[in-house]
Amino acid sequence: MHIVFLDVKTIGEDIDLSGYDQIAKVTRYPFSYPEDVPERVKDADVIVVNKAPINQNTIGTATHLKLVCVTATGTNNLDKDYLDSRGIAWRNVADYSTNSVAQHTFAMLFFLLEKLRYYDDYVKKEDYVNDTVFTHFAEHFHELNGKTWGIIGLGNIGRRVASIAEAFGAKVIYTSPSGSAPQKGYCQTDLDTLLTRSDIISVHAPLNRYTQDLIGADAFRKMKKSCIFLNLGRGPIVVEKDLANALIQGEIAAAGLDVLRDEPMRSNNPLLALKDSRKLFITPHIGWASVESRTRLMQIILGQIRTFFGLPEE
Repeated sequence: MHIVFLDVKTIGEDIDLSGYDQIAKVTRYPFSYPEDVPERVKDADVIVVNKAPINQNTIGTATHLKLVCVTATGTNNLDKDYLDSRGIAWRNVADYSTNSVAQHTFAMLFFLLEKLRYYDDYVKKEDYVNDTVFTHFAEHFHELNGKTWGIIGLGNIGRRVASIAEAFGAKVIYTSPSGSAPQKGYCQTDLDTLLTRSDIISVHAPLNRYTQDLIGADAFRKMKKSCIFLNLGRGPIVVEKDLANALIQGEIAAAGLDVLRDEPMRSNNPLLALKDSRKLFITPHIGWASVESRTRLMQIILGQIRTFFGLPEE
């Protein structure tokens, strides 16, 4: 068996992948452009891929291909109709990063809610040295207890965030962009109600026809001026120029983003104009990427390959 990793750099160099070498010949490429793929996969039985497109143009030469494994939950890069037409199976992985993304959600929230960058800079610039008062009151923050937290997309991650928010004393409401039936034990509202009532809003929804450009100028105008908005779903759910305007105009208090419309970030992104870390905090799509999460992901995929080919577990 020949396993080809098309973009192993997206997994990280610190994750042990030696288990794959024990079951097959393995070829690893750090990154693959679409034009690289046909030659690289022509002898592959299995492709392990994150972002590279998998379609007739890229894998038409792969005459031995039996299985495509995506190192993610989303499968937007797969032409599933083409795979089906050739009898090629595909697998993705769900629920491997729930704890990691939920944890990062709160890391982003507290960075913004408690103005942590400001206070860190205040001390490290030595402004606290010989100050006249032991507590510095130039900035202020509020408790999460008693606030309303609105969640857009109540899947595994959304439910984990809800449980943690409730542990801090927040009231949780949610909306389902696709119109899914209410989930027992959770307070479902329509989107407008969530936007107007929430003190914190976090997005944990997938990108689809219901969520593309869901949060734009109209949505930001409906939010509280004190609202902190967090997107840990997918970048195109948010209209970034509208978010930039909302922050500049003070329509909302702050925003934290772990996902963007274009990744890596482009030089013309309107959010680059905002330099105040009390208003905007962006991380480079790392919410999913704890060491434990990435290790779990690759162990699951190795198990998928073993199961598909009837190989014994270790």
